[in-house]
Amino acid sequence: MSAPTLEELTPPGTDFDTDPHPLYDRLREQGPVHRILTPDAREAWLVVGHEEARAVLADPRMSHDIRNSPCWDGDGGYSIGVNMLQTDPPDHTRLRRLVAKEFTAQRIEALRPRIQHIADRLLDDMLPLGRADLVEAFALPLPLTVICELLGVPDADRAAFRAWSNEMILPTTPETAMGALQAMTGYLADLIETKRRHPREDLLSALTRTADNGDRLSPAELSGMAFVLLVAGHETTVNLISSGVHSLLRHPGQLAALRADGSLMAGAVEEILRHDCPVERAAYRYTTEPVEIGGTTVPAGEAVIVVLAAAAHDPRRFAEPGRFDIHREARGHLAFGHGIHHCLGASLARMEASIALETLLRRCPDLAFDCDPDDLTWRPSLMLRGVHALPVRYTATGR
Repeated sequence: MSAPTLEELTPPGTDFDTDPHPLYDRLREQGPVHRILTPDAREAWLVVGHEEARAVLADPRMSHDIRNSPCWDGDGGYSIGVNMLQTDPPDHTRLRRLVAKEFTAQRIEALRPRIQHIADRLLDDMLPLGRADLVEAFALPLPLTVICELLGVPDADRAAFRAWSNEMILPTTPETAMGALQAMTGYLADLIETKRRHPREDLLSALTRTADNGDRLSPAELSGMAFVLLVAGHETTVNLISSGVHSLLRHPGQLAALRADGSLMAGAVEEILRHDCPVERAAYRYTTEPVEIGGTTVPAGEAVIVVLAAAAHDPRRFAEPGRFDIHREARGHLAFGHGIHHCLGASLARMEASIALETLLRRCPDLAFDCDPDDLTWRPSLMLRGVHALPVRYTATGR
């Protein structure tokens, strides 16, 4: 008998895309681990408990290497180049070491003035209109501009890059998704070669020449690294900003408290990460030997999905997890993962979200929904969670 799909498990009267938590709550009540059939017709083990999720994320018996996948067909597996998301130690250790030096706290902090300038420039364009789709006008172009500038993607190419990224995450058809993937990988190969021949002061140029005791990134590794940094470096932060605004507008008392005390911003960002986890689930893991997870033995060679959003709403870890509270001690969530694969760009995402929210709330003191929030549609993806659009209205003020 095949495993059930998420649709079959979703409680009656609820919509998984709009709100997945009724399903996760029901599953968690039955146990922290469940075998399911994923939307792409794979059988996998879904982990929905916080303690179990944290353990899986740090377990060396859980491989990221796609060659350990039960679905791997021997084609090499690395459709987006060799990258940190699909490798295990020692390869992962080496790749992360080579790129981590470009993501030090000092280097990220140095980006603050530029991020602030981008946020203000976007609002300069948006505010005179009086109303806008906040995703399209602000939450999307801010992190997209930051990561493209950081890596050195030319202005003229960013629209195409955005279209490819969106098609891969929310494919129209399998064929169009593959076409977008091929277009982006081809573009990145050409861009890397351009950076190698004519380096500039950007991250991709730095990665082409970075070395550690003579070790360098290969062309396949450079392509994979660029792909992961570009896509992960903006898609998740789009959701973090837009979902944060959505939750604040949904909870006017919390919004008022944040407006009254800017020192609450860091905690507010952590609560948004927990309550509205922008990455629904972590990348696939594959068991390299039988592993016990929450009392269930998962055989070797099986796919495991850690649902970060479900772990963040586990009442064993967070009291009243469905309540949005920016005063909560929300640290300990797994929104950026855990263990050796903890997100390299976590500090950059936090900075972008803090600057975006502070600037938006300061310059739009009467920010409000320009729609019925119950009518908002959410991106139908088990990987990422965010609204398609967020219509808002406001009265512009100065800086």
